[in-house]
Amino acid sequence: MAPVLTSPLVSTQWLADHIGADELVVLDASVHTTGVGTAMQWQAARDAYEQHGHVPGARYADLVDDFSAPDAEVPFTRPSAERFESAARALGVTNGSTVVVYDDSVGEWAARLWWIFRAFGFDDVAVLDGGFTKWRDEGRPVRVGPLRGEVAPSSEESFLAGEERPVWADHDRVLRAVRGDEPAAVVLAAPPSALGADHPGVVPGSTAITTDDVVDPDTNTLRRGAALAEVFAPVLDADEIVTYCGVGSAACVDALALTVLGHDQVKVYDGSLAEWWRLEPELVAS
Repeated sequence: MAPVLTSPLVSTQWLADHIGADELVVLDASVHTTGVGTAMQWQAARDAYEQHGHVPGARYADLVDDFSAPDAEVPFTRPSAERFESAARALGVTNGSTVVVYDDSVGEWAARLWWIFRAFGFDDVAVLDGGFTKWRDEGRPVRVGPLRGEVAPSSEESFLAGEERPVWADHDRVLRAVRGDEPAAVVLAAPPSALGADHPGVVPGSTAITTDDVVDPDTNTLRRGAALAEVFAPVLDADEIVTYCGVGSAACVDALALTVLGHDQVKVYDGSLAEWWRLEPELVAS
């Protein structure tokens, strides 16, 4: 029987206790970047997964290509249901699986893949709180090299995506919020270190609640309880919250945190600033 999840997050101890369980699929979704702002570039981190290590049994999930839309105008555009199904099946995921996702950063890539799974109706998915950083720092076992043995892909019958949920905001939705036609709290999740000192302006009316605010630097885990609620206090009473960043990755950390806080009307602006800067070069705020 697959392990049962009771939260969008699992601890390193939970994962250690359940490694090797039937139907548990652990995914390393790490992505590495160079540059900042409009000069940022992204690379799949498969080499780091193999050479620097990963959680034993974890499979590498390629967010740059496999779990994104090819030929999209902006990076990391979410995949179609068909592409999502194909990528998940290749990793051995079935509709009976319990999926735990992590990365080697502050959780933005893990949260992005978690959001994609949930968007397609798959709820038995959680993010490893603290990620590979916390796992490694605690001295837990690390496997170096490629995954031993081939992953047996699941079949078309054993994994099907559900109908896509309305958990994404597009450019027009954000524009309506900016103009006041359809109110929403718009939250910028990208920290200044990712945007750089010299970048175009951000979405007007944004509230900056970045990953630096949400993630505890001492543990690399999400803040909890009253501390997390205090971080989101400026927007928590909004009927709807739209999160965004550079390409829709850090935005998913905020979306994850808001889900932990119990807010059920959260959308991620999929195109984020990569799209906003292209479509609205004049409608920006410093």
